[in-house]
Amino acid sequence: MSRRCDLTGKAVLTGNLVSHSNRKTRRRFLPNLCSVTLQSDVLKRSIRLRISANALKSVDHRGGLDAFLVKARDEELAPRALELKRQIAKANAEAVAAA
Repeated sequence: MSRRCDLTGKAVLTGNLVSHSNRKTRRRFLPNLCSVTLQSDVLKRSIRLRISANALKSVDHRGGLDAFLVKARDEELAPRALELKRQIAKANAEAVAAA
């Protein structure tokens, strides 16, 4: 399982651990990933995702998973999130056509 956020694509970064004596050794900065189940109102189902705590905060701020994906630009989304965004757009278009 990769250490990558399913929504934003945030992944592991690398850098140096610098000691008091200024010795530098390589280290990894891991994203704060949480396994969550988010409800999609448009798709009428729940979706299990492994997302960063920062992305979860953004989803809550924007008003849920559907609103987050609609407002987000395609280039800042991970591949799985892009697929969800397409499904939501398709369901919205069908709902508008039926009404």
